[in-house]
Amino acid sequence: MTKLILIKDIDGVGTAGQVVDVSDGYARNFLLPKHLAVKASEGALKNAEDARKAREETMRRSREEAEALATQLVGSRVVIAAQSGDEGKLFGSIGVADIVEGVKKFTGIELDRKTVRLAEPIKSIGLHEATIKLHADVEFPLSLDIIPA
Repeated sequence: MTKLILIKDIDGVGTAGQVVDVSDGYARNFLLPKHLAVKASEGALKNAEDARKAREETMRRSREEAEALATQLVGSRVVIAAQSGDEGKLFGSIGVADIVEGVKKFTGIELDRKTVRLAEPIKSIGLHEATIKLHADVEFPLSLDIIPA
């Protein structure tokens, strides 16, 4: 058995940065020549551990930032003015870009367009809901009040 550190995720073997024991032939003939793994020397093990700690710290920080932003936005209602007809139908529609702009005007918080999830464009006056996903673990609904301009 050979001890290796995986460079990339390999189905049935492990994930990147993980130390695995594989057969000598598998290591020698497949993983090492294709640069999918490196031999687990003391220096390589230390580097892998340092990289894992740095990745965990980065993930922790990004989650904390997302949670802080979410606490500012949860429960707030963003008001967006739009041109509409007599029956409450909009001339056009409200999309993700309009929601991002409305959040910035209303709260001062600048969201990335990729974080806003909207089932379909909003085409009428009234209360609507969009989902904001700031992080893999941080997702919440945002209330939108569409009013006539």
